[in-house]
Amino acid sequence: MLRLSLILHLFIGSTLAGVAVIVALVSGFDTMRGILIAAVMGYLVGYPVSAYVAKELYSRGS
Repeated sequence: MLRLSLILHLFIGSTLAGVAVIVALVSGFDTMRGILIAAVMGYLVGYPVSAYVAKELYSRGS
């Protein structure tokens, strides 16, 4: 399950980081610091989301 979670995190983490950057830019946080904080926060939120998705995929497979 760890391998699936890490593979999913590549896609989920980068998607959430991109969404967070767009939200930061639309909200007016257009400095480098604001953009980087948003990207890192989106990427970190991807860890529990990908773990949850991997757990659900494994539980539905059996």
